[in-house]
Amino acid sequence: MSTFEWIIALLLGAVALSALARRIKVPYPTFLAIGGALIAFVPDSPSWTLDPGLALALFVAPVLLDAAFDTSLRDLRNNWVPVSTLVVAAVGLTTAGVAYVAHRLFPDMPWAAAVALGAIVAPPDAAAAVAILSQVKLPYRMVKVLEGESLLNDASALLIYRIAVGAVVMEHLKWSEVAPTIALGLVGSVLAGLAAGRIIPPIMERVREVPSAIIVQFATTFLIWIGAEHLGLSGILTIVVYAITIAQSAPARIPARLRVPSYAVWETTVFVLNVLAFMLIGMQMRPIWTKLDTDVRWEYCVAAAWILATVILVRLFWITFYRTTLRLLIAHGIYHPKDPKQVASPKGGLIIAWCGMRGLVTLATAFALPENFPYRDFIVFIAFAVVLGSLVIQGLTLRPLILAFGLRDDDPVGIEVARARAIAYRAALDAIEDDPSEEAEILRLEYRAILMQADGDPHGGIPNGELPADPLRRRAIEAARKSIFDLRSSEVIGDDAFHRLEEELDRAELSAGG
Repeated sequence: MSTFEWIIALLLGAVALSALARRIKVPYPTFLAIGGALIAFVPDSPSWTLDPGLALALFVAPVLLDAAFDTSLRDLRNNWVPVSTLVVAAVGLTTAGVAYVAHRLFPDMPWAAAVALGAIVAPPDAAAAVAILSQVKLPYRMVKVLEGESLLNDASALLIYRIAVGAVVMEHLKWSEVAPTIALGLVGSVLAGLAAGRIIPPIMERVREVPSAIIVQFATTFLIWIGAEHLGLSGILTIVVYAITIAQSAPARIPARLRVPSYAVWETTVFVLNVLAFMLIGMQMRPIWTKLDTDVRWEYCVAAAWILATVILVRLFWITFYRTTLRLLIAHGIYHPKDPKQVASPKGGLIIAWCGMRGLVTLATAFALPENFPYRDFIVFIAFAVVLGSLVIQGLTLRPLILAFGLRDDDPVGIEVARARAIAYRAALDAIEDDPSEEAEILRLEYRAILMQADGDPHGGIPNGELPADPLRRRAIEAARKSIFDLRSSEVIGDDAFHRLEEELDRAELSAGG
């Protein structure tokens, strides 16, 4: 009973912390990290354990699928240069920098273990940055770069992590031996994700009962991750490719009555997994802390400060170097970007550098280390300290910094929404134009009112009011929905605009008993 009571208390405490975070406009993972740290020092607090091999599948797979599902291929392609450099170069340099600092501080630490630590703290967390970015209006391109980075950097960091852990376990590992396996694994992961994205949706489409369908969604996510890992593939890359693939067809396959509760359950699950990860890692800190004598505690804290500084400064260095290099290439006519805004301003570059908070993936990979891994306690301690430090230092100062810089754009998503709404409701009008009934005339008047409101608001304001619930309306909504599918397929609008209109049409469909 004690465990059950603690679970209730922790979840309610997390809800309270999240509400407080929203009120003072800071990312909720910041308060979760502080709460996890406090648990380590609460008398008689539980000491739950989790199989390390389960950590990545449990915490990372559903969170990553949720993030990848909303990712726009158009935006990834338009921003592939900055995203790819952050995913490869920034992660690689951070890993190398942290490994060097850790090895200098602890010369007895094997290089492979130091590299594993570097890979663990290298990838920034999506949830923390998005929590801030949703509260302020940053330029759209900057937001898409940060979202793309947070989606893909986990794969590059985990690849380095796996190699380092394998080197420790096998005691010697030659690059010539593992390079072909890695290359095949990466290609295989992409192919496996594409195959799963084509095969699984038609099967899932047969499950129409809401609770069963949501259970199947989660079970499928875990099975894809487990299957990829058993085949020696990258679970992260496989899940990302699978999610992006199904996102292209899922809106057409899934009815609103299933999609709306499904999105709500996934959002809740991501929050609960963040809570559990921060609480579990906090519980691991207490036995680590209590068995250290005073001198070693101070040594660990100093090491944590050095590594946190390394993580922040390496990211700042890379983004400064990238901006400077790109501007020189453009000035000398070597590189010709399609959009001059692709090169961030000095203020924009600093904001991107400061959006380097660590979170769930860092905690999960630290937790996933084998129990007998050299310097495991030190690595877990450092991972939690970096997460806590980055969330407190950067998380609490990011919003004031953004407001002080005054970075804004012309709301391209709102403009796309307004344009697409006009097209969608004209398609709805066309679908019922030939119906002579009085109900159709009433519906046409209401749709024309929506069109007038859309024409008067170029930034995509949501129209007020609900329309009559009848089959005629459902036919019109179906025509409107098809038009926004076509707009997204032709990349006239991006996924952000598409999902905003999809939500609007879902509400209309549900009110019609669809």
